[in-house]
Amino acid sequence: MGKIRFKRGAAALTGLLAGKGTHNCTRPRRLDHYRGMPTVKDNEKRQAVLNPGAYDSFDLEIQPTYDWCVWAFSVIKKRLGLNIKFHHDEGQIEAGQIFLFNHFARLETVIPHYLIHEASGAYCRSVAAADLFSGNERFAKFLFSLGAVPHDFPGILPFLAAEILRGRKVIVFPEGGMVKDRRVIDEKGEYSIFSPVARERRKHHSGAAVIALTLEIFKKRILAVHEAGEAERLGRWVKSLGLESEEELLEAVRRPTLIVPANITFYPMRITDNILTKGVDLFGGELKGRALEELLIEGNILFKNTDMDIRLGNAISPDKSWRWWEKKLLYRMFKKINSLDDLFSLSQNSENLDKRLVFMMTCRETLRIRDSYMREIYSGVTVNLSHLASTMIQMYVKKGQMEVERDLFHKTLYLAIKNVQAEPSVHLHRSLANPEAYEGLETGHCHGLHQFISSKACSELIVAESDRYRFLSKLLEDHDFHEVRLENLVAVYANEMAPISAAVKAVEEAVKTASEADERMLALKHFDDELVSCAWNKEKFSRPEFEEINTQEIATGSGEPYLLLPDPHNGLGVVLIHGFLASPAELRAFGEKLEAAGYPVIGVRLKGHGISPWDLRDRAWTDWLQSVRRGYQIMSAFTDRVCLVGFSTGGALALHLASEQPNGLAGVAAIAPPMKFQNKKMIFVPLIHVTNKFTRWIPTFEGVKPFVPNPSEHPHINYRNMPVRGLYELQLMVAELKRRLPKITCPTTLIQGTKDRVVKPESAEMILKGISAEKKSLHMVSSERHGILNEDIGDTHEIVLSFLASLSAEKKHEQTAHLS
Repeated sequence: MGKIRFKRGAAALTGLLAGKGTHNCTRPRRLDHYRGMPTVKDNEKRQAVLNPGAYDSFDLEIQPTYDWCVWAFSVIKKRLGLNIKFHHDEGQIEAGQIFLFNHFARLETVIPHYLIHEASGAYCRSVAAADLFSGNERFAKFLFSLGAVPHDFPGILPFLAAEILRGRKVIVFPEGGMVKDRRVIDEKGEYSIFSPVARERRKHHSGAAVIALTLEIFKKRILAVHEAGEAERLGRWVKSLGLESEEELLEAVRRPTLIVPANITFYPMRITDNILTKGVDLFGGELKGRALEELLIEGNILFKNTDMDIRLGNAISPDKSWRWWEKKLLYRMFKKINSLDDLFSLSQNSENLDKRLVFMMTCRETLRIRDSYMREIYSGVTVNLSHLASTMIQMYVKKGQMEVERDLFHKTLYLAIKNVQAEPSVHLHRSLANPEAYEGLETGHCHGLHQFISSKACSELIVAESDRYRFLSKLLEDHDFHEVRLENLVAVYANEMAPISAAVKAVEEAVKTASEADERMLALKHFDDELVSCAWNKEKFSRPEFEEINTQEIATGSGEPYLLLPDPHNGLGVVLIHGFLASPAELRAFGEKLEAAGYPVIGVRLKGHGISPWDLRDRAWTDWLQSVRRGYQIMSAFTDRVCLVGFSTGGALALHLASEQPNGLAGVAAIAPPMKFQNKKMIFVPLIHVTNKFTRWIPTFEGVKPFVPNPSEHPHINYRNMPVRGLYELQLMVAELKRRLPKITCPTTLIQGTKDRVVKPESAEMILKGISAEKKSLHMVSSERHGILNEDIGDTHEIVLSFLASLSAEKKHEQTAHLS
């Protein structure tokens, strides 16, 4: 814990709260300085400081103005590019009394008020720079009506404490100003920030801790007064605080005093021109220095699709188990306290020994609380891809490595993501929690990486060449506090993540191990992506807006993909692909049968399946095919040769991938693949889809017929509701397959039921004639059922196993011929 230099009375503690360091604390301004407030006589001014109840006349207009501003922001928010994500536990906002936020942009001083009011209906007081209240009486009054209080407001600490007792929330920014470089840890590994005024690093402010601790002491004393039956004294406190009754006071003091630390993270950050800077140019203005810097940063945050993650941390209670002698000391001291101002005016220079001792005692506890809530604030950073990439770059540069191969950089960044996903203490941005967001990273085709590397912010820091990234010397330069966001955004990102030791270690481990990571290790990471993606989508589509359709679903089979790796194995891997509306569970039993026979197996999950019909509604057939490609890539790491085995739509997708002739493809088995459908209503699907698409343009309207019932043979596996969009994509996939059949040259076997109720049996004949494979066969199974593979009708399992055995025998024959 840091040292504290003591000053006299409430003025010292006010400085700690509102942004004044111990070296430059100024005296509080007189009440009549704030011209927006009602005028009072000199003797009343002193009473206003001593008696918080005297402040009641200052906030008569807070509610209508506050409510109007909340409504106005709710309207404006819909037209901004700012995507606010408020992370908090149920009841956390209602229970919290003092809310703390880090400070990077000016708009942060407005949005928390709105979110807290929206969530709980509570009004907030916040501390603002005194300069904002100078010069314009109307604007000063407006700020007061929004709950803002100047940092040098007389008696600010007892006033805020009284506001909490009245049921209001208090918002504090303990950094005391914008921390533009995001550097909050010094060379010693301790929390501190740079003061651009003092030109030196300083500790964070502890005013919030002072309020909480002093208020908690006050609450305990009021309860003691109540238990002692001192009704007259209790009545004086009720009147002093401006409360309605003794019951209202007791209810307030029984509520725990809770500090709720919160973190605000913006992603991505940009420095390009925006509507604000262009507006200034349009009217002939010229921006320079800090004004330009702040408009570039904050204009982009507001208007260019920026995520603002606000995360509430664990609440901190100042409730302390005092030792017996401390309790006795507090009791003696409190008997001499007549107002909250007396309680907050304790100092080491008090004439009374008890007060001096209490001050010393509470100061130590105050610093402990401050350090606790600062750790909690910075542990709440929402880590994103730019954080990891920037930290990686700084690690390379610090060890003198000014360039790195592109492939190695991409692989290292991917491993850093996988490492940080395994750290439960790290809060991940959607760009890291959802594998779809970083898909293609290893090949350099990830949107988030491209956005970062190619941004104007990195143009003078990183050069992307055909085979490597070069890091420029500007990364090593020091920049002015007010210019660093424009000159070195890599440093800003890295500084922001620096307090998250688990995330930093995840990057360090990736840098250390990336060059040695083999294909199989990466394949296991890729399979983990499939599991993470499944979990992500399951959570996403479990929200209340999807409940009506979801509650109609009765499928019990697991929607997760599976990877079965027998040891030893026979060298031929199998990619199992389930059908439309089903999930990997559809073929799981057959997959385990293949595993028992020595075949490594991956059961892929087609995108949109195994989760919710709403998920499928948002998918294109190319998303399904990409799922098969990923499964094939994973299996290829464990075996030299791979066979594709798919049922129904899965069979058609297997044929699609076979037409691409991927390396190592041994053959394809397609069971009941569709070319034509039995349901004559399928001809109306394109019309219904177009109508749905048109009506979805109307807000709150989801289409004339977004879903149709599915009379499934296997309701424990399949969706009961079919998205019309899914049927439309199925038709598109089949149409494209017809064109690609001639490109299939690998050994192929087709299995089809003679009286299939879903797929017309002639589909198999059409496919057999269309493919160019020399080794091809068709097995017709006598059945009226569609699910012949799942139910093993007509020895379908044995037909597939025989086909796989023939592929294995063919490989052994080739090896024997090669040796001879």
